[in-house]
Amino acid sequence: MHHLFLDESGDHSLAHIDAGYPVFVLGGILVADDSTLEGIEQAVAAFKRDFFGNADIVLHTADITRNRQGFESLADPGTRDRFHCRLNALLAALEFSVVACVIRKRALLERHGGLAVDPYMLSLGIVVERFCFELVGSGPQGRILVERRNERLDRELTIAWDVLRLNGTRYVRPEVRRRRIAALEFATKATGGAGLEIADLVVTPLGRWIAGMPPKPHLDIVRSKLRRGPKGDWEGAGLVVLPKESGRGPLRNTRPRQV
Repeated sequence: MHHLFLDESGDHSLAHIDAGYPVFVLGGILVADDSTLEGIEQAVAAFKRDFFGNADIVLHTADITRNRQGFESLADPGTRDRFHCRLNALLAALEFSVVACVIRKRALLERHGGLAVDPYMLSLGIVVERFCFELVGSGPQGRILVERRNERLDRELTIAWDVLRLNGTRYVRPEVRRRRIAALEFATKATGGAGLEIADLVVTPLGRWIAGMPPKPHLDIVRSKLRRGPKGDWEGAGLVVLPKESGRGPLRNTRPRQV
């Protein structure tokens, strides 16, 4: 079974645009099979035990940045440097690829105004498409695990997922999506395992990069893990940034030919 662990960074609402972080990111990591996932779980647990003496600590970007929830020791600059050095080595060694969609919210509004597609719905379709492209053959082969947030946001995601089930995505017919992806499930970072923790670590660096902000220490590692297309390029295959400079892209409710 292939696994896609999803997380988000930023606010998907177009009614509010944070000048300090004017993007929305939905993305995460692709893990090829159950044995690879087991290896990731073991490696992440070993990293936590070795560095913190506690495998129960949850890797979370906000907590790491603010030195809280078990990361208080990172307030010391030397400890923080050692942590990021070790974390970079861990991420580089783990077997996964990154897929993400970054929405430049202000540009989306300026170009399409009230006709703009909701950033969550838009980015979910993009990411699910890339997951479907990874899956071939017959029978459900993929599972999507998303971080549980709150009742309203989870309900919005469920509605978006139901729309994809009925209509498919821009390039994938609904029956193909249903055949290739067995389920979308919710979990917290504490219960969803290392996959959700690593997903959390990859989305914010991409958002900050596209927004032109100072980079996170592991940005280069994240970029090296971006899913590649048939020609070896990640643009459009592992990372999609919308709206595109050309003005083309799935930003309205158009329906091109699906596969």
